[in-house]
Amino acid sequence: MNNEEILAAMNAQTGGTLVSALDIKFTLVQPDRVMATMPVGPKTIQQLGFLHGGANVALAETIASLGTFLNIDPSSQNALGLEINANHLRAKREGIVTGEATILHKGRTSMVWDIKIRDEEGKLVCISRCTVAIVDRPAPGYVGQVKQD
Repeated sequence: MNNEEILAAMNAQTGGTLVSALDIKFTLVQPDRVMATMPVGPKTIQQLGFLHGGANVALAETIASLGTFLNIDPSSQNALGLEINANHLRAKREGIVTGEATILHKGRTSMVWDIKIRDEEGKLVCISRCTVAIVDRPAPGYVGQVKQD
């Protein structure tokens, strides 16, 4: 698959999720760098009309988690957000923000990502750091600690 086919596949798999609800669109998908855009509007603003900090965090964790997923064996492992922090640096009322995640640490059980969210002019709106856990998938037939028949 070329990069455009990978992007189309990743964007097509978001239906019915928070990613879809916030209109997040992946624009670059590489094992060490992931980018996505998110519109600033009715779905992503808070009551005063500014971009909601939680929307920034959702964008940041989304691209960090996808980046981790690209570095694991999805047949036997899952990538799950473990910790995230964010500094909201600039208010935004409309337009589009772009998040860029770059890998800082690639470990066996976790990965750490640096995320920068910028406006259309390239000004920083938010910076974030996200740790994503890498966990083994449960054996087929198991839910939690109980085997399902």
